[in-house]
Amino acid sequence: MLPWSSELSGRLDEHVIESDLLRKNPLGDPHERPLWVYVPPGYDDAPTHHYQSIYVLQGYFGHVEMWRNRFPFQQPFIEAADQVFATAGAPPAIVVYVDAWTSLGGSQYVDSPGTGQYHSYLCDEIVPWVDLHYRTLASRDHRGIVGKSSGGFGAMITPMLRPDLFGGLATHAGDALFEYTCFAKFPLCIRHLRAYGGDIDRWWHDFQERLPVMRPEDLSLLILRGVSACLSPREDGTPELPFDPHTGMPRPAVWRRWQEWDPVRMVPKFAAEMRSMRAIWIDSGMTDEQYLDIGAQAFQQALIGAGVTPDKIHFELFPGGHGGVDHRYPLSLTWLAQRLAPRG
Repeated sequence: MLPWSSELSGRLDEHVIESDLLRKNPLGDPHERPLWVYVPPGYDDAPTHHYQSIYVLQGYFGHVEMWRNRFPFQQPFIEAADQVFATAGAPPAIVVYVDAWTSLGGSQYVDSPGTGQYHSYLCDEIVPWVDLHYRTLASRDHRGIVGKSSGGFGAMITPMLRPDLFGGLATHAGDALFEYTCFAKFPLCIRHLRAYGGDIDRWWHDFQERLPVMRPEDLSLLILRGVSACLSPREDGTPELPFDPHTGMPRPAVWRRWQEWDPVRMVPKFAAEMRSMRAIWIDSGMTDEQYLDIGAQAFQQALIGAGVTPDKIHFELFPGGHGGVDHRYPLSLTWLAQRLAPRG
């Protein structure tokens, strides 16, 4: 495995998209966003051919430039995906790398007064732009979405909310079954906040002032504050925590707002939308530190309970934890590309 970049067999186009929906977002984050679009080998030689498209989402703290990250003995996904199509391992597809980063660390790919309209940005700006500028098969039957962790969460909920756009998904250790993956972490956050008088805004100001110095509690509190801004903001956008940081008592009304976004709980409400999917890939490391392997199996069972036929689902738990799933992306990409390809 070479430790430096290799030439792609396909082509990666790097664009900057000006988003009207993200303009004047509540965090003041840029409304001009990078958008990378990969076209497979042969795209430029077949001017009348149209291609299926697969959208790829980063996890929490992720941004589009991280797809370039190169670790020892591991190809960046851009190169691994290119190999899938260069070797004819899957029908050719356009791969779209979406940036939905925020200054809180992530957007969860939802519309929120706390972060901005990232769900609508993806569905109503990015997808139409790609269809306009590239030769896509502009149909939900030939469009899929993939992500890991928070990106996996986005890949689960987006086809539920917009089945007119997406007909297949792949989630790698996606956020689900929040009692285990979220609620169980709240006591640790309460302990962390004691040093700040129970005031998460006080921690936030301290965190910003001492960057780039990081403390052990920062990652947990970043995710807590950021996800609260996505899932349980007040009308003015202020994040509302799902527990009282002074007493430690849960706030049932706020916690219910989180639960309403739990993909496992969403499935019954969107059963028809899930039954309409052509392909659903679910996997996780079986020793995931966030217990997202349990969320994965609960999501699978919710789908089966909603009437999704097993032949549409690929479910797998594999050895490893939350950080070791990058090698799974080419597998789900291949599987989705095969099932979203035109039939006949």
